[in-house]
Amino acid sequence: MPDSSSALPPRVVVTQIVLCMIWGLGQVATKVGNLGISPVWQAALRSIGATLLVSAWILWRGIPLRDRADTIVPGLLVGVLFAAEFAFLFIGLVYTTAVRAVLLLYSAPFFVALGAHWFVPGDRLTRQKVAGLAAAFGGLLVAFGGRIGTTEPAALLGDTLCVAAAFFWGATTIVIKTTPLRRTPAELNLLYQLAVSALVLVALSYAFDEPGVFAPSPIVWAALAFQTIVIASASYLAWFWLVAHYRATTLHAFTFLTPLFGVIAGAVLLDEPLGASLVVALALIATGIVLVNRA
Repeated sequence: MPDSSSALPPRVVVTQIVLCMIWGLGQVATKVGNLGISPVWQAALRSIGATLLVSAWILWRGIPLRDRADTIVPGLLVGVLFAAEFAFLFIGLVYTTAVRAVLLLYSAPFFVALGAHWFVPGDRLTRQKVAGLAAAFGGLLVAFGGRIGTTEPAALLGDTLCVAAAFFWGATTIVIKTTPLRRTPAELNLLYQLAVSALVLVALSYAFDEPGVFAPSPIVWAALAFQTIVIASASYLAWFWLVAHYRATTLHAFTFLTPLFGVIAGAVLLDEPLGASLVVALALIATGIVLVNRA
């Protein structure tokens, strides 16, 4: 049972901060992977590998998956939404920077707040949530404002695709909250998303006639391995364990750190530009995340 106290043990705080650092590196790893693997095919390989790893974990832990017929339809739906999220994100990262992608992707909590108001009973918008939404929307306006009037239409497209990815992430969360998936083991939810998305992404990659792995190198394979093993498997399972043992609202308060770490990682590791407008956008979006998650 989750711990009802609001204070987290120091080891849990450290674990949550490490998870935020890992997630913040995700867009950097994707950007590097795109240098040698077609974007949708890279997302497909990530889902295939993570499906195998999470399945092995479920078998080893003996997590029961029987008598879950009522989760099949919503499970297929979240898998398709998960595939859409990462197809949009990975393609978007071909055109935009990792710094901008992580900022825009983390507008997802605000799509969740809006969707929950309409579809989740008892989860209504409050003044604090509205303030958080306003801050986040302001952050998006600032982020996109830097693109308006420039000669980079492809970069603007990349930014838009990343916001679309955030929308599909939010939609996935709403489906889980409003269907029998909310009562199923978190590992099964993750398995649905990974396994179904693997099939969808493979089909999309072939439909787009992607070349697949076109420039393999140690750094490209390392980026894919990091995404598959560390992010899509280990970090998600660690997060689910934390949510099962501690208050989710307290844990979610840390998620504002992810775009912060992502921005730092993109600027330091990829030498991506970080102007004043992106710093303002980061501050607004991080503030919005805190307000929405603590409401």
